[in-house]
Amino acid sequence: MSDAVASQRIAAALREEILGGRYRPGERIRQEELAARSGASRIPVREALRMLEADGLVTVVANSGAWVTRLTDKELSETYLVRERLEPLLLAMSLPGLAAAAIARLSELTAAMEAATSAAGQPDVDAFLRADREFHLSGYAGAAGGEAWRIVSRMWNTTQHYRREFTMIAAGRAAPPGGGPGGLEVTHLEHRLLLDCIQRRDPDDAERVLVTHIRRTRLELLGHPEIFR
Repeated sequence: MSDAVASQRIAAALREEILGGRYRPGERIRQEELAARSGASRIPVREALRMLEADGLVTVVANSGAWVTRLTDKELSETYLVRERLEPLLLAMSLPGLAAAAIARLSELTAAMEAATSAAGQPDVDAFLRADREFHLSGYAGAAGGEAWRIVSRMWNTTQHYRREFTMIAAGRAAPPGGGPGGLEVTHLEHRLLLDCIQRRDPDDAERVLVTHIRRTRLELLGHPEIFR
């Protein structure tokens, strides 16, 4: 196997592990362990880490090592503020070219997210996060490959761990005393509203819903400083 092929394989496997929560933000990735585990030399491992650094998943420090990307509360706030402005624009750009099959898939993913958190017992956070990620990024598929799409995709990578924290916080929250939706029910409601806007191909309504959706996550996360310690 060539070094280039090995690098792609190692990067793909490590990407899944980081996004799946096996590694935590700030955790060191030891190249020698990764090389031994993948049966490859240090050369493709280093190249794989550079690929993941470009994706926003890894921070590489010259002559020091590689760590899973970690955000401070200020860095997360800035990232979400940019997302609040850029993602609604990206969705509006995507809607005219979004295929009917892609919209049908969004409906399936909306149901999958609700199923993952409504079953008896503990919610399946991993299943929810997989469906949530596919839902949002698939909604931007009509504008895939452009500069806005690349920036947003990278930000989704750097904030993956923090969406996991948000989901666990929301999943443990009871409904308010006065009635109405609580915890992840609010998130599900926002997803259903967003799906309706996309099905109607209404960019104005979609932008308004998406801004609120992203902003609510940012404010919730910033209310939990322990996440950033």
